[in-house]
Amino acid sequence: MGGSPSCQIAAVDMKGPVAEKVNEKIKSHCVMIFSKTYCPYCKIAKKAFSDIGVPYEVYEIDKQPDGAAVQDVLDNMTGARTVPRVFIGGKCIGGGTETRQLYKEGKLADLVQQSCENK
Repeated sequence: MGGSPSCQIAAVDMKGPVAEKVNEKIKSHCVMIFSKTYCPYCKIAKKAFSDIGVPYEVYEIDKQPDGAAVQDVLDNMTGARTVPRVFIGGKCIGGGTETRQLYKEGKLADLVQQSCENK
């Protein structure tokens, strides 16, 4: 009934060191992007911020030994394991498609300004 241990998904420790690191990065940076170097949607998100002249911090998951655990934490936090996971002012706005849409609508810079005034 319960399946073999190899089929069960381990619970994510949202109070552990990986979750603390993710939360600290999100809290410490106005714009925080969790990315993979080869991901085209990640490149779209980064380009949108570069095009409006907004600095951002990026954590390249595929270059880190704890990358899979970071993705598990992000999945637990945002409901999605895909990258990029883009945070502005501590709130997840989604991924590359959502970031590009805000950029196209001329709303991305305003969102950063409103969300990050005190950061």
